[in-house]
Amino acid sequence: MEDADSSKQQAARDWRRALWKSRRGRISFQVLSEFYVNAVRKQPSARDALRAEVRDLMAWSPIPTDAALLEQAWKVQDRFHFSFWDALIVAAAKAASCRHLLTEDLQDGQTLEGIEVVNPFLHGPSSIL
Repeated sequence: MEDADSSKQQAARDWRRALWKSRRGRISFQVLSEFYVNAVRKQPSARDALRAEVRDLMAWSPIPTDAALLEQAWKVQDRFHFSFWDALIVAAAKAASCRHLLTEDLQDGQTLEGIEVVNPFLHGPSSIL
């Protein structure tokens, strides 16, 4: 399990580096929140460093959750039978005019609302950048 975790961590670093360099990264507040909560749960003593990382990711212009985004998320939820949280991420990607959505939680290669799902642990950044 440790090898899989380190492999995923390296893939995440590769993607983040490539997205910073290309200036094509976008993120939702849902993803930022989920990242922060899960990371602090695993490393409570790193809270300040994790907050700094979230602040850095704010450069990717997170899509705010507002009434219009909620309505779009509910439409995605009903159409695809996703959890609300996954639907909110898809709706934010659509609002940000993303062509690709990096996630391991949805079906790789699936097209949702005109956005292609890419599992970042199956494909490297060169596959879309």
